[in-house]
Amino acid sequence: MLYVWFVIAGAVAGVCAGLFGVGGGLIIVPALVWIFTAYHFPPDVVTHLAIGTSLATIIITSISSMSAHNKRGGVRWDIWRNMALGLVIGSLVGAGVAEMIDGKSLQAIIGVGALLVAINMLFMSNKEQLGKPMPSKGVQMGAGTGIGLASAIFGIGGGSLTVPFLNWAGLPMKQSVGTSAACGLPIAIAGALGFAWFGKNVENLPAGTIGFVHISGFLCISVVSFMMAKVGAKLAHQLPAATLKRAFGVLLLFVGGQLLLNGIGVL
Repeated sequence: MLYVWFVIAGAVAGVCAGLFGVGGGLIIVPALVWIFTAYHFPPDVVTHLAIGTSLATIIITSISSMSAHNKRGGVRWDIWRNMALGLVIGSLVGAGVAEMIDGKSLQAIIGVGALLVAINMLFMSNKEQLGKPMPSKGVQMGAGTGIGLASAIFGIGGGSLTVPFLNWAGLPMKQSVGTSAACGLPIAIAGALGFAWFGKNVENLPAGTIGFVHISGFLCISVVSFMMAKVGAKLAHQLPAATLKRAFGVLLLFVGGQLLLNGIGVL
């Protein structure tokens, strides 16, 4: 039955990723927290295991998304190269920081992050600033470091952070989204490796894990979310964009609120 829940989580995450244009990590992490808790995994490793597994699944989905955007000329590889080292460094540091935070506090932090993304989607807009000169390579690398660090702690591909930065930097929305999709790959690889490494000596992990990465969960969710993202993308072209954005914002309010309340011991 555990594998069935992995498949369901992957299907929901895939559809949401295709529908809303935001990486499935914001769905996968809370789903895995609930699944692992329901199956009585040790409470002190549940959140870390959910984040590490989520980052591993994003490796697969980001490759798919990056390829699709690149075919349409939507990836600015010059900017990606400037940000990539920072993304890797930030993700590795983020994995190390997350390993030092206890599970409940980490849930609360992720809940706050989801609520902030929800508020951004519901009440703010990422306005294009076309014609603005790009910031220096140092600023781009610094932004990559900050985005990588936060993304690794939250278990996401960083799109909700990278797209606003690239819009602010002067890229049109399509290039911002495409370049953000490419930036998700170094975040996911470095973050997943970091969680696998920092969790390798943890004694009470369940069977079938490499550090804080649950292998069967990674495989099931990756395959199903990869397939279902196409369904979500098809639906996205049939439904109003503003409605989709509001719907996802409301979903994140619910998810973030529940994680926050659970993390601080209210639930």
